[in-house]
Amino acid sequence: MQLEQFNYDNRIVRNFGIATIIWGIVGMTIGLLVATQLVWPQMNFGLQYTTFGRVRPVHTNAVIFAFVGNGIFMGVYYSLQRVLKARMFSDVLSKLHFWGWQLIIVASAITLPLGLTSSHEYAEMEWPIDIAITLIWVVFGINMFGTIIKRRERHMYVAVWFYIATFVTVAVLHIVNSIQLPVAGWKSYYVYKGVQDALVQWWYGHNAVAFFLTTPYLGMMYYFLPKMANRPVYSYKLSILHFWSLIFIYIWAGPHHLLYTALPSWVQSLGVVFSIMLIAPSWGGMINGLLTLRGAWDKVRTEPMLKFMVVALTCYGMATFEGPMLSLKQVNAIAHFTDWIVAHVHVGALGWNGFMTFGILYWLIPRIYKTELYSKKLASTHFWIGTLGILFYAIPMYWAAVVQGLMWKEFTPEGVLKYPNFLATTLEILPMHMMRAVGGALYLSGVFLMTFNLIKTMKQGKLLANEPAEAPALLPVQVNEQSQHRRLERKPILFMVLALIAILIGGMVEMVPTFTISKNVPTIASVQPYTALELQGRDLYVREGCVNCHTQTIRPFRSETARYGEYSKAGEYVYDTPFLWGSKRTGPDLHRIGSKYPNKWHFDHLLDPTITSPGSIMPSYPWLIDQKLDNTILKDKMKALRKLGIPYTDVAIANAEQDLNKQAQKIADDLKQNQVNVLADSEIIAVIAYLQRLGTDIKAAPKVAEDVNVNQ
Repeated sequence: MQLEQFNYDNRIVRNFGIATIIWGIVGMTIGLLVATQLVWPQMNFGLQYTTFGRVRPVHTNAVIFAFVGNGIFMGVYYSLQRVLKARMFSDVLSKLHFWGWQLIIVASAITLPLGLTSSHEYAEMEWPIDIAITLIWVVFGINMFGTIIKRRERHMYVAVWFYIATFVTVAVLHIVNSIQLPVAGWKSYYVYKGVQDALVQWWYGHNAVAFFLTTPYLGMMYYFLPKMANRPVYSYKLSILHFWSLIFIYIWAGPHHLLYTALPSWVQSLGVVFSIMLIAPSWGGMINGLLTLRGAWDKVRTEPMLKFMVVALTCYGMATFEGPMLSLKQVNAIAHFTDWIVAHVHVGALGWNGFMTFGILYWLIPRIYKTELYSKKLASTHFWIGTLGILFYAIPMYWAAVVQGLMWKEFTPEGVLKYPNFLATTLEILPMHMMRAVGGALYLSGVFLMTFNLIKTMKQGKLLANEPAEAPALLPVQVNEQSQHRRLERKPILFMVLALIAILIGGMVEMVPTFTISKNVPTIASVQPYTALELQGRDLYVREGCVNCHTQTIRPFRSETARYGEYSKAGEYVYDTPFLWGSKRTGPDLHRIGSKYPNKWHFDHLLDPTITSPGSIMPSYPWLIDQKLDNTILKDKMKALRKLGIPYTDVAIANAEQDLNKQAQKIADDLKQNQVNVLADSEIIAVIAYLQRLGTDIKAAPKVAEDVNVNQ
């Protein structure tokens, strides 16, 4: 049989590898900055661009899309060529993909601190960047499928299945979640509102974890772990079951992020059922990976990369056990909005994604540089420092979560909240947050150690940019195929279509009725659109990232209605785009904050939170006083929102600035009567107007406990 000669492209793999390391350091350093601000808020250095609300999205997006994203492309470009026995379809597309992705990351890193955000978690980038992501993702898809089509290996190895599912699902998730109506160059509004927006966001948010942080890494696990251990995958049949059940079930589970909210209960229940089912395929993948090491466990003692892989799989197993557990309503009622969610996410991110990336880097870099790893001892040291970092990070967060969940819900024998002041909980868990920062510092120091080790490895070798390879041309189809699935594996387009159908079913079943059946989101007659000033204030609230710390949804629990007021109704959110329910309570819920405190209280709280809340970890916002409210595109905003179904009349739009100035002057005059001189056109006036509006459209029920301070 004649062998065809060709070369693997290692240069693109090297480029993505270097980008992975650089962005990993950047993203984790920003994460450490964020962690320190939850203990010492002055670590924003008095700058509006480095406050927690603006920097936290930079950290999450840098770690997810810059560090993990480049890690995915590094692993995919290396493994795809080898399991398909073909060079990547186009070197030009490879380069366009690489540089386009880096430009997207840089654009995000510039715009997010400037407050140019759409507010959707893990998708905060504004519409021009969303379009760029779509285009570059298409470039990646063309390059991948072009390579699959020109392959010399007829049957697609299991890793390729996961890469195909990743491509099609991320494309669907990104497009659906990013449908926005542009207002200006860097401002847009989502076409979804309120409850529907929340459902779309967490359908996206949960499945971004599934299909960006999980499925491509499972594909890489199926390639790199057998290579490292020099053992075949434990079970081909289990891999089939693992793949199809995982991609079908995962897509349904998003609503478990919205339990006890205004989301229709039937959607919540579907999310719970499928979340519990999800443990089976998830653990099937973990077991398939760990049992691949049968007969090779002795290598784990001597090979640092295998140590990373074993802990990565263990963390994957733990995280995928926690997910279903947290979806149980009884557990969710206590754990949700607490630091348990932070710990859960970081066990996956630091352990599963981080450690697997490190293991692959340690294995891959020496091979494409045709040398040995500079120091296995340094790599092992990195492993133990990183493992300690995960433990020092996660355990204090679990501890803090239990403290939070119990303190928030505790009542005295007399039937009133034992800790009515939210700040009491915040101060109680500060030591845990300090330990978390120590854990982050340990983990980051391990990354610096790895970087040194890999630089020395590169220097002692030389990149084999075009690695010679040979393989026979694609053989004719054999009549007697072993199984139906083996036949499917030689049809990549059909495979992609079936994967697409599998992931679309769940989303359609959950979203279509919620969008089309009006009784799923009943309206409330007293709920009116925001005034021009309140709309501007809401956009400033979004700009400052306040939703990162404050929720705006009160669950129907005695503890929450006693602390905050009447529980939240679906009809209250019909004019909210984007929705601002939040996912973590670093500060108290704000849905009923309107008219609860005088304007001066809000002014003082924004100027210096410790004036109203001694010991607060909320940063101060003095720039809101100094900066003038920009009304340049106000009317364009209202016109855009009218297109989205918010009933702004022609008169309201024509008189927008006049009405805004009138309402702003009223607030400024009230502040002046309380010895606060501030210009009516300053940004803080708009923020106060928005906060004073929250929750006032419906009549709240009488409170069970005494009125309490709203403190950080």
